[in-house]
Parts: sequence; C-alpha cells; structure tokens
Amino acid sequence: MTDTTTTTTTTTTTKATPALPLKWAEITAILPHRYPFLLVDRVVEIEAGKRVRAYKNVTANEPFFTGHFPDMPVMPGVLQIEALAQTSAFLTSSLEGFDPGKQVAFLMSIDDVKFRRLVEPGDRLDLEVELVQSRRGIVKVHGKSSVDGDRACEATITVAIRDRPTAK
Repeated sequence: MTDTTTTTTTTTTTKATPALPLKWAEITAILPHRYPFLLVDRVVEIEAGKRVRAYKNVTANEPFFTGHFPDMPVMPGVLQIEALAQTSAFLTSSLEGFDPGKQVAFLMSIDDVKFRRLVEPGDRLDLEVELVQSRRGIVKVHGKSSVDGDRACEATITVAIRDRPTAK
C-alpha cells in the first residue's frame, strides 16, 4: 500500500519590488513626466504599500532658477510639493493591482503644507512618503522632504489612480 500525503500551500500575492535604486529608465516607466518637469532623480527605497524614499539633485541650471529668483535662486515651494507628489506615484505603483503600463496617479489634493527651509542650487532634496490610506483608487500619503537632515517641507497628498490616456 502506498501512503500519499496532500499538502495545501497558502500563498500570498505581493508585488515584487524592483531592483533599487530606480534610475531614469525605470522612473520614466512609472511617471509620465519628462524634463524639465521630472523632479525625481533616484528612488532608493521602496517598502511596498508602506513607504518610499527618493531624491532630487537640485542643480544651478534648473530652468526655474532663471526667474525664481535671479539674484537669490530658491526652488519654488510648489515644485518641492510636486517632487513629493511624484514620489507618491512610486508608492502607489507598489500597491497590489496597480499596472504602471496602464495606470497613472493623478494629483487630487494637498493639505497641511508647511515649508521649513530654503532649497538652493547644490542641495540634494531627500523625499519620503508614507501611506496614510488607500481606498478604491484613492491614495493618501504623508510626504516630507529634507536637505542635509533639515526638514524642507511636508504635506499630506492625495492622488487618484486612473487609466493612462491612450496614444492617438
């Protein structure tokens, strides 16, 4: 008589984390932004569905510095928030069911914005977002940025997951 044993295996499907750091090719596969509006240079840490860390190297030749301000170049606060919003797209893309080839995260709202320090040419703007809530295609994160360990800005950001527009 042969003894057979049946084993039941339960598997949990989790999204595979891509090899880090994410560089330009991987970044532009997820973000629809391009120069001069691509504000994430590297994604250095992804804790799927929880947290993402990235950075933006702020260089003196950024196009916004010619007018903001010519004699005292300062990265506009709205672009600091945009860099956090772009970082939130990587957190969104790490959620189960998100397909970066077919979907994109669109900015819906920003709340509780605070600016703490100036961001100038030569700074590295470190970006971090943490998941607050994800429900039915709406994702809320808390984002914060810093330069050399000093907080530059923070905000609560909400994005909507929508289908990518098809090329015409």
